[in-house]
Amino acid sequence: MSSPTRWPAQHPDRLQLFSFPTPNGKKARIALEELELPYDYHLVDILKGDQFDPEFVAINPNSKIPALVDGPVRIMESGAILHYLAKKTGRLMPTDPVGENEVLQWLFFQVGGVGPMIGQFGHFYKYAKGKTDTYAEQRYATEVIRLLGVLDTRLTGRDWLTGSFSIADIATAPWIAGIDFYGAGEVLQLARFERVRDWAARFAARPAVVRGSV
Repeated sequence: MSSPTRWPAQHPDRLQLFSFPTPNGKKARIALEELELPYDYHLVDILKGDQFDPEFVAINPNSKIPALVDGPVRIMESGAILHYLAKKTGRLMPTDPVGENEVLQWLFFQVGGVGPMIGQFGHFYKYAKGKTDTYAEQRYATEVIRLLGVLDTRLTGRDWLTGSFSIADIATAPWIAGIDFYGAGEVLQLARFERVRDWAARFAARPAVVRGSV
């Protein structure tokens, strides 16, 4: 693809990541740092509406971050980006069908559950407080607590969701940090889920996670 004029590629031969440091936006950058792949990082400021710029929409028709360009390949959706990078490098996901399937199950568990539910809870808890009744906040809080319980049980006897560190952990752990961002640890009973808290701390301490979270 031709280089966007608003976000020109400094190194056209490298991967081009378009993102913003939300939980979803951090995933791809953390994966790139873990994999030590060279990339150009382009900040798409969603607080200013950059995601609706026609040049970004040409990369991601859904106007959501992150998006990745690898030569002629354009990828939207954070889960798809993580899967693409894992397949491209043969890392962060087993290459055998059984192991790959296990990682993908937990990746999709995040994509379809953890991310949307924490995100919706955070919206009503932090940004829409007092603008509506409490039904939505309570509904999403109940579901997030249930999902935290699923994660806590899954982490019994495991350091990582599928045994070895994988894209499933990269997809999911940033959303636990999102709970702190929303100031909702008490409401979501995070103290109950010791294994989740320990896992999130292990994740946050990884050097690549630190580099990829800014």
